[in-house]
Amino acid sequence: MPRARLAVLISGRGSNMVALAEAAQAPDYPAEIVLVLSNRADAGGLDTAARMGIEAMALPHTGYATRAEFDSALSAALKARRIDVIALAGFMRILTPGFIGAWDGRIVNIHPSLLPKYQGLDTHARAIAQGDAEAGCTVHVVTERLDDGPILAQARVPVRADDGEASLAARVLVEEHRIYPAALAAHIKALGLG
Repeated sequence: MPRARLAVLISGRGSNMVALAEAAQAPDYPAEIVLVLSNRADAGGLDTAARMGIEAMALPHTGYATRAEFDSALSAALKARRIDVIALAGFMRILTPGFIGAWDGRIVNIHPSLLPKYQGLDTHARAIAQGDAEAGCTVHVVTERLDDGPILAQARVPVRADDGEASLAARVLVEEHRIYPAALAAHIKALGLG
């Protein structure tokens, strides 16, 4: 069976994209990354992807009047490359219901909290402020509700007494890089792709 064609969407440095790309170098990984796309032309991850030999594309959302217009252009770029599955890796855009519906079940995200806790932004600061004993990350299928789709995997880390937002984020990121490639691979196989 041919490997699934995967697009990774980023907005920044793309560290989770790198973790996925490294995993996809294994011949038995069920997907190959054929496109890394960012809504920001200055995203550092685009240069990283290009150095790894992956097509890197900037599609700045600021060039579109509405979310729907941006999502339409995004979908066209993905369809032109015959993408099967989309992995969001620090993609800081809320996708429209129409886009999500068109890719139903084939968009996966990594979120830096133990969902359903702390949907949205500032997850580490919120966990510390609440006095949580643990924090972590979640891989989930994207649905129309923000950070609310079926959970594919989670990893937990303790919140230490001396943790600040940066130290907690760094420990959670290690777990993100560990669980995202495996959870994505399992989901792709469950979809009957790759």
